Amino acid sequence: MRKLFLLRHAKSSWDVPGQDDRDRPLSERGHAAAGVMGHYLERNAIRPALALVSSALRTRATWDRIEPRLEGVPVSIEDEIYEASRGDLLHRLRRLDDHVGSVLLIGHNPGIGRLAETLVGHNGEPEALAKLHEKFSTGALAEIELRITHWGELEAGSGSLVRFVRPKDIGSE
Repeated sequence: MRKLFLLRHAKSSWDVPGQDDRDRPLSERGHAAAGVMGHYLERNAIRPALALVSSALRTRATWDRIEPRLEGVPVSIEDEIYEASRGDLLHRLRRLDDHVGSVLLIGHNPGIGRLAETLVGHNGEPEALAKLHEKFSTGALAEIELRITHWGELEAGSGSLVRFVRPKDIGSE
C-alpha cells in the first residue's frame, strides 16, 4: 500500500495589485497556518519519502514553513505542478519511482481538490469525506491510502481518505 498526502498551499496575499500569480507570497495568516500544519505533521508522525512542490512562491513558502518538521525529506520543486489539472497531477504521480512509498504533494486548487475527490470517491472516513467535498481550503491536508502496488496503477477510486485536516481544525499553537 502507498500513501499520498495532498497539501494545498497556505493562504496567500493579494496585497500587490497586478502581481503575477506565480509570485504571490503567503499572507501573515498563511505563514501561521503553514506553521500549524508543520507541527501537525510532526506530532502525527507523518513523514513522506518525498515532497513534490509547485514552483509558485506560495507553495515554496508553505514548504519552507513545514520543512523544519520534516527535516531530511527530499524535495522536488516542479513547474508542472503550478496550475496543474487533476489529469496533470495524476500523470506526474504515475511517473514516481516505485521505491517511493509515500509522497507529499503541495499544490493548488482546483487541481489538488479534484485529484483528491477522483482518487477517493466516497471511500474513507465519513467526517473527513464531508470536509473534503465541502471545500479543499488553503492549508488543508488530505491523507489518502492507495490500494496500488505501482504508482503507474494510480486511477480514479484507487484510494481511501484517512483524514482531511484544515488549519482551523487544529487551532493555533
